[in-house]
Amino acid sequence: MNQSNEDHQVPRDPYVQRPVREPMFNLPPVVVGLSLIFIGIHLVRVYVLSSDAELQTLLLFAFWPVRYVSDFSAQYSWPGESFSAVWSFLTYGFLHGSAQHIGFNILWMAVFGSAVARRFGAMRFLLLSAICAIAGAGAHLATNWGQSIPVIGASAAVSGQMAASLRFIFEAGGPMSAFRRHDSVAYSVPARPLMEALSDSRVLTFMLVWFGLNALFGIWSAPIAGEGANIAWQAHVGGFIAGLILFPLLDPIKARRT
Repeated sequence: MNQSNEDHQVPRDPYVQRPVREPMFNLPPVVVGLSLIFIGIHLVRVYVLSSDAELQTLLLFAFWPVRYVSDFSAQYSWPGESFSAVWSFLTYGFLHGSAQHIGFNILWMAVFGSAVARRFGAMRFLLLSAICAIAGAGAHLATNWGQSIPVIGASAAVSGQMAASLRFIFEAGGPMSAFRRHDSVAYSVPARPLMEALSDSRVLTFMLVWFGLNALFGIWSAPIAGEGANIAWQAHVGGFIAGLILFPLLDPIKARRT
């Protein structure tokens, strides 16, 4: 007499916890939330604000290197100008020049920022992003002192997320390693010290390509990716370096000892 397949199944221990597999496109809520904020702000600027209100928004929230020249405040002033000189180090990251500009930043944040968000949690992820945005603005200010062209976009913050992800995504069992895991544990693999991580050919190749592309942006100084403005590549570099340095300070996972 034939028995059904169920008769041959090995009983499962109800106390053994199976690893939770995370869907590939199940983005962390903080990444989804930031993306929606970027899109919402841009839609309001494009479809709701008048031309005068849009200009005032840029004056108050974009990052203007010329604002820090000593005689600037004596020649130009508008309501909130002194405060915006402080908060614009961060707020410029919420403004974008076009839908394509937002799309590129959201795409890279979804790929690399999501890995960091799953590892860090929402608050550490937001702190990392904010500091990288500030570092990007500082790097741009140092190399473009007195420039009257405003800087907008989350690219510096996303560059920092990308750099932070390089510290662990290629580790054994990590989300982009040769022998990767496919559950949440992949985002909790211990990371190596920075100098040891830089000896990994995959990390080094990624960084060389990334810095090479940003060097080309600086040499050509041409609008790309629908931004309608020159690439603020110095801000990218500042954010990227900040992400590399900040990673061990914010990483909740104990570092791997060698």
